[in-house]
Amino acid sequence: MNGRTSKTQRQHRITRLLESHAVTSQGQLVELLSAEGIDATQTTVSRDLDELGALKVRAPGGDTVYALPALPVHQLAPEDHLRRVLGEWVAEMACSGNLVVLRTPPGSAHVVGSALDRSGFPGLVGTVAGDDTVLVVAAEELGGAALAARLAEVARIEGDGRSSTEQEQ
Repeated sequence: MNGRTSKTQRQHRITRLLESHAVTSQGQLVELLSAEGIDATQTTVSRDLDELGALKVRAPGGDTVYALPALPVHQLAPEDHLRRVLGEWVAEMACSGNLVVLRTPPGSAHVVGSALDRSGFPGLVGTVAGDDTVLVVAAEELGGAALAARLAEVARIEGDGRSSTEQEQ
């Protein structure tokens, strides 16, 4: 890899490094990334570790090392991460019944779906991500329109939670 990598690529590489090395410090992680041709500052690595949900855990032998939760279900993303992802990647939003459809640029739906799945967002049952579309399932008692309105509010994007049929009228 060259020194210019996207945030997603860098975070993916950090995940792999944490799985294959006993990383005890952010400085060590910066050096491991550098050895793979990825330039990153300690501040950037610190932010990445936070966004990935990395924790310091005691390893056999007593050292503390960075680790990621084993299952994504246990790795909740902070609301500001969800706000950034939705604000940067969601181009359109529509709803119907208890469903919300989010449109993204091609190849980006999985980023939005993953952020939503890890958000712990109230009333969100789950997501299905394609290439440029994320189907978000709302809890029956909440409904798609209310969930869309709440997502638009968090993301600070325009959207009033009305269904596409209501918007055309």
